[in-house]
Amino acid sequence: MGDMNFRSLDEFWAFYVTQHSKPATRRWHFVATLSSIFFLICSMLFKWWFLLCVPFSGYGLAWYSHFFIEGNIPMFGFMFTGKMDKEMKRLGKRPVLQVF
Repeated sequence: MGDMNFRSLDEFWAFYVTQHSKPATRRWHFVATLSSIFFLICSMLFKWWFLLCVPFSGYGLAWYSHFFIEGNIPMFGFMFTGKMDKEMKRLGKRPVLQVF
């Protein structure tokens, strides 16, 4: 957890919950995880190329919910764009460990 600037699991959980506050967002995440598991199993039972569907179904559906339902950016998006520290400050969290 330290590389994401959270001092405890409680701090991470508080941030995570605020980023998934709408029930529709959580439902889309559930469907995303379930579809990823489905495609993973299909890749093991049928054809390897079903593995290509795993990240697209998982991240695609979850990111859709962040952008169009929740109206926020997924945590990976914050980190990729360098905005995670700003988000931490907005939430009143202090960084403990800097990785990059």
